[in-house]
Amino acid sequence: MGRFAPDSLDLDGKVILVTGGTGSFGRRFIDTVLSRAAPRKLIVYSRDELKQHDMQIDLAERYGPEDMARMRFFLGDVRDRERLTLALRGVDIVIHAAALKQVPAAEYNPSECIHTNVLGAENVVWACLTNRVKKVVALSTDKACNPVNLYGATKLASDKTFVAANNLAGDIGTRFSVVRYGNVVGSRGSVAPLFQRLLDRGATELPITDPRMTRFLITLDEGVDFVLSSLDIMRGGEIFVPKIPSTRIVDLAEAMAPGLPHKMVGIRPGEKLHEMMISADDARSTADLGDRYAIEPAFVEYARTPFSTTYGMVAEDFSYASDTNEDWLTGPGLLALLDKAPPSRRRRATD
Repeated sequence: MGRFAPDSLDLDGKVILVTGGTGSFGRRFIDTVLSRAAPRKLIVYSRDELKQHDMQIDLAERYGPEDMARMRFFLGDVRDRERLTLALRGVDIVIHAAALKQVPAAEYNPSECIHTNVLGAENVVWACLTNRVKKVVALSTDKACNPVNLYGATKLASDKTFVAANNLAGDIGTRFSVVRYGNVVGSRGSVAPLFQRLLDRGATELPITDPRMTRFLITLDEGVDFVLSSLDIMRGGEIFVPKIPSTRIVDLAEAMAPGLPHKMVGIRPGEKLHEMMISADDARSTADLGDRYAIEPAFVEYARTPFSTTYGMVAEDFSYASDTNEDWLTGPGLLALLDKAPPSRRRRATD
């Protein structure tokens, strides 16, 4: 069990649906729930039938008939409100992980990103309220805080949609919360797998966008545990932010390939030098829960006890950014983190 492992896991007998369930997070979330709990149904909602087929085969190789009998695979897109509403019939808990996440692709295809990340979020809210789902946790990103690219802007709009949805629940009682965290080590699109692919091909140098660049890092297992523990303590309307380490991208490259030269290639369109998860403006409504922060909702028209009644608030001038973080990973700490990534995405065995 990692640092964010939930104290309790009240999932037995529940019906759980994961949008984007065939992605890196979804697969690990499904695997974790199957190994720790006994839900009545565990539904994968995604639009790629091949990924669903491959996922079924992978799970069947590792789990028995009783566990596989809990699994359901539902083809659909979060853009399709009718299909989503049908899929959510009888569901108790929704984990919303579906999104278009590639920054350059979003800059070049803005309407596609908006349709999936913003209108898709609205469809999830609508379908959850229609079906009286009890709890909803939406995955966000550090790029949603003070966004400078379209992906971050769409996720900020998505976050606001889920937070505000609590005021629409009325006597339905559905509660919506958001989790916001940084780069997931080993996930598709993260820098470590890119470096590893280049190294596997015999690269003589690694591309670095900017030597000053820093990022928050979290493992896939920590991300899943953070969602599960946030699901356990959620009150509705908060944005949970984990306390996780930062690293410099040049340090990551050096840890994966000691001594290999670096080639400066420049920042991509829409990229930041440093990521932020809590701005100074958010600090006025942010509680410190110990292993995480909770940004409280601005408008509350439903029964909710603020975390600030139990926990202390952060200082008014507080901000949480990857370059001013107090927790840093270099050398051995980075290698230990990389070793927790899926085998195909780890550092070279000879390092």
